[in-house]
Amino acid sequence: MARKSLITGSLALLLFVPQAWASESVQEQRHDLMETAKDAAKAIGGMLKGEQPFDAAVAMESFSTWENVAAKAGDLFPEGSETGYDTEAKETIWTDREGFDVELETFSMAVTNAAMAAPQNVEELKAAAGPVFDACKSCHEGYRVEDQN
Repeated sequence: MARKSLITGSLALLLFVPQAWASESVQEQRHDLMETAKDAAKAIGGMLKGEQPFDAAVAMESFSTWENVAAKAGDLFPEGSETGYDTEAKETIWTDREGFDVELETFSMAVTNAAMAAPQNVEELKAAAGPVFDACKSCHEGYRVEDQN
């Protein structure tokens, strides 16, 4: 009986989760995705600043998160999603889509290279993560409205 309840509960969860994601607007989806990128950056930044000890597994988890962001981000800025959900996306994403796509590709390549480097200490992490942070900064400067808070 307990096994049947577990299976039924698992199936209900599988049916609910995709519907919950689908009910989110594209602006909410990209916001949530970018929040994961920010959390990964905080983890690596803490190690680089000496606020947390170096942890290769945490660094690789962060790179994996960024790889997920790189894979999904481009699809989350379709025409018509320029406003809503307090978006921080600048209109230049849509008026200069080619430039935005170049920024996304630069980020993706930097993340791939960082993950392939598999840093084993803080100095290696700095060298691996530096280009990723540079790509983030470059994209934010041209395509993101900074927080108004």
